[in-house]
Amino acid sequence: MCAAISEVEQEELLEKLEVFKIKGRDKHGRKILRIIAKFFPARLVSVEVLKKYLEERVFPKLMGKRKFAVLYVHTGVQRSENFPGISGLRWIYDAIPANVKENLEAVYFIHPGLQARLFLATFGRFLFNAGLYGKLRYVSRVDYLWESVRRNEVEIPEFVFDHDEDLDYRPMMDYGLESDHARVYGGAPTMDSPVTTYSMRCIS
Repeated sequence: MCAAISEVEQEELLEKLEVFKIKGRDKHGRKILRIIAKFFPARLVSVEVLKKYLEERVFPKLMGKRKFAVLYVHTGVQRSENFPGISGLRWIYDAIPANVKENLEAVYFIHPGLQARLFLATFGRFLFNAGLYGKLRYVSRVDYLWESVRRNEVEIPEFVFDHDEDLDYRPMMDYGLESDHARVYGGAPTMDSPVTTYSMRCIS
């Protein structure tokens, strides 16, 4: 984690990049917390600031009796660039208010990849409770997402659709038997890289 920028600047960066955004609903009427993991600047934002940001700006919007779902976009994630670490994930999970955990009913996990599947199969039940682990819904293609989510209400970055095309032409990438390095998605977002670096698609 990096201390090169202040805590305020780190929070502003998370807001600017729209790593977390509450918008849209799934087909059960549950509001959606969209998380674009590739946008998370792990080298610039500390776990402490991330936890504080979630506690102050995200979790309060999920309080109450309304159920919600998480749309987690794993596409393009690099461990060194976008991953807060296993201990960081556990710490953040423990900080989620009980009311919010109870209201979470589904986690749509787009483009999990073989490594993520193996990691969650091995450590998921230890990192998170069995209830949360059981709410995971792997989504290998964006088209399959629309079976559960209202497609005209959720914005998906263009690079996610590009990855879908790669998978269609190179299906072994689904199983980790072929690299996705042939297509260059660009580096991780920085202070000078606004979220508009990635075009967004909201299909009606």
